[in-house]
Amino acid sequence: MKRRAGEREKELKWKTKYSKLIIRKSDTVPEELHQMVQEGFLTLQKHDCFFQDLVRIKGKDFVTPVSRILIGNPGCTYKYLNTRLFTVPWPTKGYDIKYCSPQIHDACKALIRLNDYLHIEAVKALQGQNLFETKEIKDTTVIDREQNFATSLTEKGSVSKDQSSCCVPEDDYISLKNRTSYNLTLLNYMDPLQMLYLKQEPYFGMGNMAVSWHHDENLVERSTVAVYSYSCEGSAVAESNEQKLKGRDPAVWHVGLKVAWDIETPGLAIPLHQGDFYLMLDDLNMTHQHCVLAGFSPRFSSTHRVADCSRGTLEYIIGQCELALQNLQTDSDSMALSLKSLETAVVKQVEEIHNEVEFEWLRQFWFQGKRYLKFTDWWLKPMAKLEEFWRKMEIMTSLVLSEVGKEEQIKEQRNETISCFLLVLTERQRLRKEWTARCQSEAAESLPEDQKPECRPFWTDDECDMPLPYDLEEVIANLQNLVQWVE
Repeated sequence: MKRRAGEREKELKWKTKYSKLIIRKSDTVPEELHQMVQEGFLTLQKHDCFFQDLVRIKGKDFVTPVSRILIGNPGCTYKYLNTRLFTVPWPTKGYDIKYCSPQIHDACKALIRLNDYLHIEAVKALQGQNLFETKEIKDTTVIDREQNFATSLTEKGSVSKDQSSCCVPEDDYISLKNRTSYNLTLLNYMDPLQMLYLKQEPYFGMGNMAVSWHHDENLVERSTVAVYSYSCEGSAVAESNEQKLKGRDPAVWHVGLKVAWDIETPGLAIPLHQGDFYLMLDDLNMTHQHCVLAGFSPRFSSTHRVADCSRGTLEYIIGQCELALQNLQTDSDSMALSLKSLETAVVKQVEEIHNEVEFEWLRQFWFQGKRYLKFTDWWLKPMAKLEEFWRKMEIMTSLVLSEVGKEEQIKEQRNETISCFLLVLTERQRLRKEWTARCQSEAAESLPEDQKPECRPFWTDDECDMPLPYDLEEVIANLQNLVQWVE
């Protein structure tokens, strides 16, 4: 009786602590969708389209044991562990995306269809748990490009027509859309047998971990995460005869879940078989941590997210660059360039955007080698445009240096501008040194040739088309001397 009471108490604790984790077995997913997505995974693997990321943790570079690729809305990015990934764009109306092969196009198309399906399931799950105020929703997933496919799913019973077509108050509609409209998916692949070492789960004895305990980063607040799992299970990996770890079969992949920063509440280890998917609803990603427990077979997963793209889209950074360049003017007669304003706030804003486009976009993109060219050349034009903007901002920096060196500048304003300018340039110098070192690190050198980081932008002192040197040490020293002289 005591044992049964203990089990009931444990079950109750799990229901109260983990109720926002929803598991769906593979037989609830349309077979047609399984087939498309799983063929897509294998196609991407065949074309060597999964890559180990070079991430930075506590000032050190590491190559991830899991291989990944980001697929999603054109122009979106997703940042984790100081690495910005750029989406391979999935087929999207209004965008001219030239894929390297029809097979890669089909793989990306399969993933956007999975994305739409998981959105519908997330909406239904939120309603089922009363995590959304109204029980009647308007399905927002199916736009013109996928309407026929969604209709076929509805006909097969995947989505209730009553659920997917009712009207809701506008505020509820917007909230639901914002929390479940996935804009990208991070694909993962790992073969545990190819790993020399897998870390052991440290708190609950759950065995080998493919991914350690973590929260997913850079997501819209209280948005749902959906994960579709495809382990390449064969006859050799049915049920393991090995001793089970805390009740789990070590041959089978699991998702682990625990209350954040709490090792007293029992953790969960949920088995994931071929074609299963799970949802982390509402604020679960903030209040809990999850891990991935390795099985014996290779495994793919597609992790659909509502990434916070407030500062992470191509549209955003182009807008920032255009804002900065508003302070640059060209003389109609001499064609000479000059600055419209030397006000400290304007200089500071322009130079901070200069840093943002260089270190959050250009260097991040080229740091990942030529991986995206295996899919499409879509990103090359936007990156060339950003580099052109950046070169103009280098000219703007040189113009500021020229102006603050002139004695006719008002002393107080000049000093304020130089002090502010120094802070941004010092940060630029620090980051350039850091990125140069990262490109030459032991971890970077271990990557295949076509994946090795490229230190770009980079130039030497004898390249006359650049207005300033790559190494800003002397420029900074001169500015520091100028501040002391002014004072």
